[in-house]
Formats: sequence, structure tokens, C-alpha cells
Amino acid sequence: MTTEFASLQGRARIHAALGDPARLAIVDALTLGDASPGEIAHDLGMPTNLVAHHVKVLTEAGLVVRGRSEGDRRRTYLRLRPETLATLTPPPLTDVGRVVFVCTRNSARSQLAAALWASRAGMPAASAGTKPASRVHPRAVAVAHRHGLHLDPTGTAHLNQVAHDGDLVIAVCDNAHEELTGRVRPRLHWSVPDPVRVDTDAAFEAAFTDLAARVDRLAPVINSGDRHD
Repeated sequence: MTTEFASLQGRARIHAALGDPARLAIVDALTLGDASPGEIAHDLGMPTNLVAHHVKVLTEAGLVVRGRSEGDRRRTYLRLRPETLATLTPPPLTDVGRVVFVCTRNSARSQLAAALWASRAGMPAASAGTKPASRVHPRAVAVAHRHGLHLDPTGTAHLNQVAHDGDLVIAVCDNAHEELTGRVRPRLHWSVPDPVRVDTDAAFEAAFTDLAARVDRLAPVINSGDRHD
């Protein structure tokens, strides 16, 4: 059994333990503080034998541990193990140097993604296109400015001029993802609708919001040991 498969099995066991509403309620109750099984039963209006069953499942999944009271040694308290919940996130991406965002024209989505990544993740980023335009779209420059970011209006480039070995290449449009089948291939694909096709401020805001959420999800799973100042 590989380490990766064992990790998946462990995560699946945690998900299964959390799949019951009563067990999820117990986890919620323990999120901010510890409690005895009797206190859990009282607070949740649940029979004590049912609480015992659910606590057993949560304990076997590594989500909850018991500790004996320092006062009344007959009493035990349940404590949540937040480090176990943390394992539910995807495994970290390793061997990541710089992140390069690519779309067809390098005039909107890839530019915004690179600016967001540099701002929010604090890691090196670049952007490029498979058929780069001569300039960044004015609405992309404007939406970046509204959110406190700067885009160079003339800063477009071809992917072949930008990508290097060790880069994490992310396609932020479907065309780039499907076109890149040679030496440089995207490791990740974000299917972000093209705001240029609609060409409204609302479309560019929607693309910005989509990209920002994706950046925030990805940044924590980049292995911290691979980050560069």
C-alpha cells in the first residue's frame, strides 16, 4: 500500500465519521471547548448511549481524544483534534518554484491571476499567452486598480519566453489548456470564463472574483518548504 493511498484511506475515514449529522454536531460542540460525554448529551439533547457510540467512531477516526479530569477522576473530557481536520485538505504540491498563469491572449485572466498570486500568496508569479495580444485589456487594468493591484498595460508575453523548468504552469482558460500539449503543459487548469467576450465591468469583476477564490484555495497547499522570498 502506497503512502498516498494510505493517506486517502485515512481522509475517507474522517469524512465518513463526519458524514453523520449527530457526529458533526458533536464536532461543532467541541470546536471551541472541551466537554464531557454527559455534557454533550445534555447540550445536544441526545441519549448518552448514542453519544457513546458516536464518540467511539470519532475517536477511531482520530478526531476526538479523551482526557481524565484532574478533579473528579471518574469524569472524562472530550477534546477535538484540529490537526486531524487539517488533513482533509488536499496534499501539498511539491517542487514548485514560480507560478506561471497562461491564457490565450495574456490580456486579462492570466494577468489578473498573476497579480493576485503575487499579492495574496507572496510567491513569485508571471503570466503569458499562447497568442499574446499587444496590450493588456483596459478593463483588466481597471478592475485590478479597483482592487489595489497594478497591471502593466504593455506587459504581455508569449509562454515560450516566460516558462522555465520548475514553474507551476496553470491554464486559466480552456483554449490554453487544450492547446498546450508540447514541452510546456499546464499542471493545473482553471476553467474561468473569458470576460473579454462579454466586455463589461461586471464580467471582469466576476473573473476577478473567481480567480481570487481559486488563488486563496491553492496557496495553502503549496508546500511551505518550496516557497521563495
